[in-house]
Amino acid sequence: TKRSDCFVLTIGKMTPSRMRSAVIAAIYLLFFVLLHSSSAFGVNAPMKVIVTGAAGRTGKLVFSCLIEDPRFQAVGLVRTEKSAKKLVKTTKCGLDHVIVSDVTELFTENGNGIPKGLDGAEAIVICTSAVPAISKRSVVKAMLKIPFNVVRGKKAFNFRDLRFLYKPGQYPEKVDFEGQIAQIDLAKKLGMRQVVIVSSMGGTDPSNFLNSIGKDKDGNGNGDILLWKRKAEKYLIESDLEYTIIHPGGLRKEATAPEELVLDIDDKLLKNEKRSISREDVAQLCLAALTVGRGKRVSFDCIAREVEEGKTVKSAEEALAEFLETGKTADYSL
Repeated sequence: TKRSDCFVLTIGKMTPSRMRSAVIAAIYLLFFVLLHSSSAFGVNAPMKVIVTGAAGRTGKLVFSCLIEDPRFQAVGLVRTEKSAKKLVKTTKCGLDHVIVSDVTELFTENGNGIPKGLDGAEAIVICTSAVPAISKRSVVKAMLKIPFNVVRGKKAFNFRDLRFLYKPGQYPEKVDFEGQIAQIDLAKKLGMRQVVIVSSMGGTDPSNFLNSIGKDKDGNGNGDILLWKRKAEKYLIESDLEYTIIHPGGLRKEATAPEELVLDIDDKLLKNEKRSISREDVAQLCLAALTVGRGKRVSFDCIAREVEEGKTVKSAEEALAEFLETGKTADYSL
């Protein structure tokens, strides 16, 4: 055609140096097109996932698993610069993968709004939680009781004498209710469709021991962590977002013997004698929620139990897929 003839004539008039520059420019252009059109060639771009509470023990494991999985592009949110540096050092991720932001202050007068670097995220995994600290005064009192306990033939140090308190501004209502609602709202504002929450079993029982942490003997104080978590969960299920809410049993280190995941609903697993699960298993369930749980709206409890040697153990994805086929989910009217 006339246009192609003009192109040929133009190329013919080029000097060797201009020809090399044109070839290099064409190569860069082709590379750019291939990089940003991977889906057109049957290659899915990594799913961008935000992990809040990424400096915590469970959040760090979720973040690490996502960083190591080519299916995902992880961004971790932490509360302080110190936590950010520690996370980068531990996971060996790039600085661009970690953002410092207090999720409890996202949309308050003191907050700075939506942090930069979160655009394009498709899902958020919420691993934030209020964490109590041991009261030093209760430790001293327990230590002073040791001689008397020994004389009376009792256990020298009674761990039940210890009291746990939340730091100012880090109460369950602030972190597990207001903070989680802010994160759910963040998902809405960023146009995300999927939210995964790592919560806790026991939410159907107001008298659960965990609710007493932070309260005095008269029941006053900043406690009720499970109740505040459940209120935030209700806020999520009443939205139009897709979600997976995970209620683990007691969290512990990775088991030395083979274990299988057990999933159920409405605190039924609390009847088991052993009702714990490793943080590693919870992290794997979070990844499963982002894959086989995508497009679902489900809330469940989980523990792990030992299996006989030689028995095949289902992966987290297989266990969740099998549970999803039952159609069960938590009843929030309880």
